[in-house]
Amino acid sequence: MRMYDVIAKKRDGGILTREEIAFAVNGYVAGDIPDYQMSALLMAIYLRGMTDEETAVLTEVMAHSGDMVDLSAIQGIKVDKHSTGGVGDKTTLVIAPIVAACGVKIAKMSGRGLGHTGGTVDKMEAVPGTRTALTREEFFRQVNEIGISVIGQSGEIAVADKKLYALRDVTATVGCIPLIASSIMSKKLAAGSDAILLDVTMGDGAFMKNLDDAIELARLMVSIGTAHGRKVAALITDMDKPLGHNIGNSLEIAESIAVLKGKGPADLTEVCLQLAANMLVLAGKGTLTECRAMAERTLQDGTAFVKCCRMFAAQGGDVEMVKDPDKLRKATYSYEITARENGYIAKNDVEKIGNASVLLGAGRIRKEDSIDFAAGIVMHKKLGDKVRSGESICTFYADDPALFAPAEEMYRGGLVISDQQPNLPPLVYARVTPEGVQRF
Repeated sequence: MRMYDVIAKKRDGGILTREEIAFAVNGYVAGDIPDYQMSALLMAIYLRGMTDEETAVLTEVMAHSGDMVDLSAIQGIKVDKHSTGGVGDKTTLVIAPIVAACGVKIAKMSGRGLGHTGGTVDKMEAVPGTRTALTREEFFRQVNEIGISVIGQSGEIAVADKKLYALRDVTATVGCIPLIASSIMSKKLAAGSDAILLDVTMGDGAFMKNLDDAIELARLMVSIGTAHGRKVAALITDMDKPLGHNIGNSLEIAESIAVLKGKGPADLTEVCLQLAANMLVLAGKGTLTECRAMAERTLQDGTAFVKCCRMFAAQGGDVEMVKDPDKLRKATYSYEITARENGYIAKNDVEKIGNASVLLGAGRIRKEDSIDFAAGIVMHKKLGDKVRSGESICTFYADDPALFAPAEEMYRGGLVISDQQPNLPPLVYARVTPEGVQRF
């Protein structure tokens, strides 16, 4: 078999066999197939697409390119959640303790941030002392004892995905539904959970810019997971505005703790409750209504917050800072972005907000970049809010005041103030299950 023939077949709209897909992926991982040939195949897939069957095979081959985690040593059903990414998306820090407080095991592997999207592992490490690299034995023991652990993804999970994503990132082939679906689901299948809830974000700050594409991606991922014996559902959530008010690692820890204490922003709280309720449904805890009520009780009685504290303590984090996030290190300088006219915020480009936070030091442009945990943005006005000229829209935080000017230019580049109040998108657009699509 020749890679040339596989590329040509897909270029001409052919359907690749299992043997051809395995040959290409495994050969690339082994170093037998060069970047330029795999790049050509990725572009052919981007332009020609893949059938559901091809995508399922690609996912399976990628999943088996590294370690397949066996979670059978953890008692009970294990539920995972994956978000396709966004700005201010700190939902894992809220829903994992909620679901664990309801008696469902959370053995979660999360990623780091890259570009304008933040990573859960980075946020956790903003709490001094927190270990996100545990041995398998430590990980299993912690989940069995307290019901929850969130750690960094092993470098040996879905090795093909790591290599292919790096190549997609530099060949303009990231935004392809079959490639996105196989990338996400290969990691989820390899991570070993029994049930998976997918949070498919849609809008300016997400890969999916429209509802039809978001639903198609969700449908495909649900189909792949179901075919591999997992319970899977997906919610399509809004990313035309950041969740909550805080962007940046320490700032997002503080906002997540506020939600767990029942004092968080309404939008973040609502999305987290919907995600948690759906995870509990997948775990067999009851109907959606019953599971929503269970999730709400954990915020009201404080059991979710206690579970969060126990997780950080078990992983070496300074629990006093979890209990009182005001003790987290603060940035040296702050800077106000003010409105230049009266009106309503008609547009506030989420990707530009995220990139502004990166320029302040809150994120990475390259994987090897370091992060300033204290840097970030607190938004005082969001999409649809009324503002007066001179009123503060947001506050920037950084340790170097020279960073404020380029970050302001980036932020204002996506900001539009208008006389007309815009229509606000819903927080959750749809729910996708093996049975079909429910639009809200």
